[in-house]
Amino acid sequence: MPKRKIQDESEVVRWFEEGKTYAWMIATYKEKYGIETVPSMWSNFRRRRGLDRRIARDDDLIPWEVREEHRWAYPVVMLRVEARRRQGFELNPKDAVRLKNWRKMLSKEDAVVHYDPETEAGFHYIRRQEGDRDLIHPPSQKTTSRKNADFRGC
Repeated sequence: MPKRKIQDESEVVRWFEEGKTYAWMIATYKEKYGIETVPSMWSNFRRRRGLDRRIARDDDLIPWEVREEHRWAYPVVMLRVEARRRQGFELNPKDAVRLKNWRKMLSKEDAVVHYDPETEAGFHYIRRQEGDRDLIHPPSQKTTSRKNADFRGC
């Protein structure tokens, strides 16, 4: 049986509670213990221990496979912030204000977010249509490969 990489589990749990990043953990483990690690090792540890997620994934809000060139478009950024809010993450004050104003704009314009990966912009606002739910114009089928990780049945 191979030697375990995690030397002190209580130390690692404390790091998660302190909000240390995976990059910080990787660098610290290399420096402190001389052990090479990868992000998936830390995320697997987090999941096995039932520790809170760092990010929010909501494949109902972002059901599309988003192309690399569209990943930082404002509408999808705001959908990620909304996912964080819905999952109980504390938002920084700037994001909270941006989200409030963005939602107000959608409501005022009776608009939803639509994604068309074949266009240059990718994300667009369109008038709410029959069948639209929540903040988006959903595709006929989810195309994301980034499902709600803690609910995949792993």
